[in-house]
Amino acid sequence: MEAIALVKPRTTQDISLTLKLCHESGQGVIIHGGLSGCCQGAKTSANKVVISLERMDKIETIDHIGMTATIEAGATLENVQNEINENGFYFPLDLGARGSCMIGGNVATNAGGINVIRYGMMRNQVLGLEAVLADGTILSSMNQMLKNNAGYDLKQLFIGTEGTLGIVTRVVVKLEMGHTSQNTGLVALNSFNNVKAFLAHMKGKMGGILSAYEVMWGDYYRAVTSEGWHTSPMGRDHNYYVIVECDGTHKEQDETNFLNALEGALETGFIEDAVLPKSESERRAIWNIRENFEALYQNKPIFLYDVSLPIKNMEYYINEVQARLKQRWGNVFCSILGHIGDGNLHLFVCPGEGGEELHIKSDEDVYTPLVKYGGSVSAEHGIGTEKKAWLHLSRSPVEIKLMKHLKKSLDPKGILNPGVIFD
Repeated sequence: MEAIALVKPRTTQDISLTLKLCHESGQGVIIHGGLSGCCQGAKTSANKVVISLERMDKIETIDHIGMTATIEAGATLENVQNEINENGFYFPLDLGARGSCMIGGNVATNAGGINVIRYGMMRNQVLGLEAVLADGTILSSMNQMLKNNAGYDLKQLFIGTEGTLGIVTRVVVKLEMGHTSQNTGLVALNSFNNVKAFLAHMKGKMGGILSAYEVMWGDYYRAVTSEGWHTSPMGRDHNYYVIVECDGTHKEQDETNFLNALEGALETGFIEDAVLPKSESERRAIWNIRENFEALYQNKPIFLYDVSLPIKNMEYYINEVQARLKQRWGNVFCSILGHIGDGNLHLFVCPGEGGEELHIKSDEDVYTPLVKYGGSVSAEHGIGTEKKAWLHLSRSPVEIKLMKHLKKSLDPKGILNPGVIFD
């Protein structure tokens, strides 16, 4: 890592003093959390100061009556999940990088993950926060209520804005009651129409306890379950695979309803096969197929994408992207998975030749078709520095102008994460 200095503050006041000095001198600052971002948003250089939040990792309080937790921005998501679970509650944000990503980064990128279909994005979990502005001013908006319509909801300025308007230091999040039942299944399907039909079927049968619906295209599944990688618990020749999971509070009834729903889907032909884990280790092995895709990175270069669009248009979009990529590179490999229930797709594009210089051509083939479907170039990873050339495909000139106006108002010298989202 290149930088003029690395600052590791322990308190909000430490950050305030650091930013005050940097603001006075016009010194650019890059904010580091768990460094698990996918869009080069934490990329630094020899002329920047890096502020790492790793020492601000406390879970300050858990309110058992109000069902909230107050957390420092440097706490890792996994540690937060574990401590909240030990207190009898549940924090629903969950993603594969849980062991390294930090709460502040989850707020800054408005993280999504596997439970969005039921609980929403990180924005839905945040009640209040504290942030330090570019000139060192501390904005404390540590609201703990579900309802607060007193003027502007200023916390929204810092959720999903990737550290460009201020550094989030502390967060108040709402908690859920811990679930006492969990039912998981890996199912195989032969068409995307059945993927959509099975989603509607599970929503109808399981109602509000459907928490995850993760779809893996056949090529992805076969790549990560090839020899030397994950073990497949079912046949590897299907077109689609779905991990479906329901969390509830009525163990026996939830299990009965889940089994009945799967049996009904088999009878109607929505699904071809199903595997139910018999232990937590078997459940974790199924989820590892979805979350651990190291096998894909054995071939370079490989480019990761995170897009969103209406579910009804996904098959047409994927067909077009694959056709464009195939026309450009004959040996291209494009594997796909996604949080289909909330309209999110992840694509892994390996051109089969060349190097990083091909990234922009791959971007063109993946991002351009989104326009006709009203899609977004970023579903949950943000823009960073990697996607800013494509922001105009998802945001209008008026929207981008207002974004820049907000940036100029809150960070007039442009010292916070300079070059992130736009120049």
